[in-house]
Amino acid sequence: MSTTSYAVRDSMTMLRRNLKRAQRYPSMTLSVVAMPVLMLLLFVYAFGGALGNGMGGDRGDYTNYVTPGILLMAITSGAISTAVAVCSDMTEGIINRFRTMAISRSSVLVGHVVGNVIQTLVSLVLVIGVALAVGFRPNANVVEWLAAIGMLVLLAFALSWVSAAMGLGSDSVETASNAPMPLTFLPFLGSAVVRPESMPTVLEWFAKYQPFTPINETLRGLMLGTEIGNDAWIALAWLVGLTVVGYLWAQSAFNKDAKN
Repeated sequence: MSTTSYAVRDSMTMLRRNLKRAQRYPSMTLSVVAMPVLMLLLFVYAFGGALGNGMGGDRGDYTNYVTPGILLMAITSGAISTAVAVCSDMTEGIINRFRTMAISRSSVLVGHVVGNVIQTLVSLVLVIGVALAVGFRPNANVVEWLAAIGMLVLLAFALSWVSAAMGLGSDSVETASNAPMPLTFLPFLGSAVVRPESMPTVLEWFAKYQPFTPINETLRGLMLGTEIGNDAWIALAWLVGLTVVGYLWAQSAFNKDAKN
């Protein structure tokens, strides 16, 4: 068996371990799912009428506008569980035991990352289901849906690596749960809930040039047929960049800890 085959086999073993662990301790998964659903209901029913009128539409129009942003929030919320799980393994010493075994070193982190992506996809399905129930009406065709799903998966993959690195750098589970929190606020400071043009000048500039705005606009364009323009290429560049940075950061932190 080749080195690559061993790495894939070990990564699948670690993935099964993390999925079984998520089944035994569902509280984190439930909180990750509940938060975006509650945010969706809050924005649609508490603020949807006023914000929809302010944007020249009604509650239904605002439901269409805000749903893609809520999907991004679901992914950023899910990233927290990766940081917590990785830090928990580090502080409990299980990773040190793995290092004494004849397994691929990268498989430990790969199992965490892929496991979180799967859990996040489940969360996204539930959020989309609730969104459809409260009035979300996408007009995407099959190809556009596949492109939108691909973008969401890549974002979940990128943020999982970033969160894994944060978990490796945390000295406690509490710290690890707080470290990715700024990621959860970034969609709010983009075009997720209101148009950047309605913000004060400084916030408008930040909203336009932070990574979640082009990602959100591309996702909105794919699902609802709004104009995408150059946002798709900018979003893709951000997603690839975040994935590379997160992966290198996580691997560096993992290897550094192994030497200490």
